[in-house]
Formats: sequence, C-alpha cells, structure tokens
Amino acid sequence: MQIISLDNLEIAVEVLKQGQTLVFPTETSYGLGCDATNQTAVDNIFQIKSRSERKPLLVVVPNVEMAREYLAWDDLLENLAAKYWPGPLTIVGKAKGGLTQGVISPENTLAVRVSAHPVVKYLSENLGRPLVATSANISGAGDLYSAKEIETIFEQNEIAPGAIIDAGDLALAKPTTIISVGDGQIQILRQGELIIS
Repeated sequence: MQIISLDNLEIAVEVLKQGQTLVFPTETSYGLGCDATNQTAVDNIFQIKSRSERKPLLVVVPNVEMAREYLAWDDLLENLAAKYWPGPLTIVGKAKGGLTQGVISPENTLAVRVSAHPVVKYLSENLGRPLVATSANISGAGDLYSAKEIETIFEQNEIAPGAIIDAGDLALAKPTTIISVGDGQIQILRQGELIIS
C-alpha cells in the first residue's frame, strides 16, 4: 500500500484516475474510495471491505452542480442542498445514471454528499467525477481513526487498498446524517451530528 503525505495530494488524485482504491481522511473517520465511474475499482471496494453487494456505496461530489448531474433534482433537494451542503449530510435520491453498479442501488437510488472536508473536497474536485466514500474498515468492524492501524490491518489482508493518505490520528467524531428524499418526503436513515430542521 502506497503511503501519501498530505503535502502530495496530487499523487492521490493520480491513484484514483488510474482506477486504484485510496484511503483518505474525512470529517468523521478514515474513508475508502475510488472513481465511482470505474466498475473494476468499485468492485474492489466491496472485496477489500468484505461488504455485501446489496449495500450500495455513497459518493461525494465537489459541488451541488455535480450532484444535479447524477440525482433526479427537485425543489426539496434544492432546499436541502442550499441549507446543508457542503456539510455532513448524505442524501439518498433517485439516480439519473452514469455511475456503476454498487453505487447505484438495484432500486435506482444514489447516496450523495458534498463534503466540506478539505482533503475530500480536493480529491473530488480534481478527480472531476463522483468519488466513492465509505468507511475504511472491514464490514462489521468499527470506524478507523489511525493511519498506522489501517496499514496494520491491511498488511494482513490479501486484498488491500492501493494507497493511503496518512493524516495521522483523527479526532473521534459522530457519523454523518443520512436521509432519503423519496416521494418528496424526508426520511432519516441514520442520525448523525447534523439535525435536519
């Protein structure tokens, strides 16, 4: 697993563009991601995490404009985006297409966040495409906050991420809030630090 410093984020972008997987710091814990338009890379995420393919992956985008390209947009989404993005809110809505299986669910929904985290923002902006962002743990295990711990875990695994951005130890934080906006109604799927009002 290649180790990348916070001073060399352009290398991390190249890793993503080459179709590899990447571990990076987020506003909550370390995340694992790849180019959401690359089916092979997305398949690798499921293998690395031992994650059920019935559990689709969320994506981060650099701005609301890109979110509009991939989500079926309406007034409710517009209002939520204006109020909470960028920020720790993931919105699940109807997908327009253009992304891989495993990101778009069998029900044709897509989970999207516009992140305020500087590293995530840099990666998604410079990749120029939606970035898969799931927790960097094995499915069922707890979130990971230490780059060294992640290196140790994946050294023992046959399948590992291509690279990690080493941001040291992250502060413990609550997970992001996840909501669904189907049928014009807001449904809270996971309550995080952000309270929808």
